[in-house]
Amino acid sequence: MIRSMDTLQSNLNILQKKQQNISSNVSNANTPGYRAQYLSQQTKQSYEMFNFTNGPKINEQNIFGDYIFGNQIDQSYRNQEAGGLKQTDRITDFAVLGRGYFNVQLPNGQTAYTKNGNFTVNEMNQLTTQEGYLVLDRAGQGIDLTTQRGTPNFALTTFENESEMTSFGQTLYLSNAGQDDNQSLVQEKMLEGSNVSMVAEMTNLIETARQFETNQKALHASDETLRYATTQVGKA
Repeated sequence: MIRSMDTLQSNLNILQKKQQNISSNVSNANTPGYRAQYLSQQTKQSYEMFNFTNGPKINEQNIFGDYIFGNQIDQSYRNQEAGGLKQTDRITDFAVLGRGYFNVQLPNGQTAYTKNGNFTVNEMNQLTTQEGYLVLDRAGQGIDLTTQRGTPNFALTTFENESEMTSFGQTLYLSNAGQDDNQSLVQEKMLEGSNVSMVAEMTNLIETARQFETNQKALHASDETLRYATTQVGKA
């Protein structure tokens, strides 16, 4: 009975993480360049179950077979499909048409990458992300809008395997495997939207809620059985 309660608690913890992940996706449904994140799970290692109730003296091993004590989170991954483009008419909004990512400079000098072209300007009239990180041009410098004519010459980077990029915040990524992108184009006064599907997220939320309910009922049944065993069996 104790083992069943441990297994059910593990399942409930997984469902809680899934629910938190769904909430994160829903809350970022309108965040430009956001990529929906999902969790995958796998069964835990199986163990051979046995007791010693075989044999004429009831002291030989009696094998029941393998038993799996629940599931565990295997990994998190992001849907790397592009979001839809929308017109904004803001001169500091830009969208990448292609696989390229904008390059931004973090406070420690490291380069991060993003699809979120919802930029702003700092006190030096340079393009920055909403977090204040400097947006870089192909020369690795900041983009000064006072001297800029037309669409800035953004530094763009592509990645062969985008799933290996490390998330940094909501729409920034880190990677050492990028290549300069000379194929993608940048469209001004446009943004790439989030690729979150609200229909899919609502479906996942309903499914998670039902699994919560099922596990709670099983936990209650296990608790009642344990209560009976401790309060009644000992009296027999």
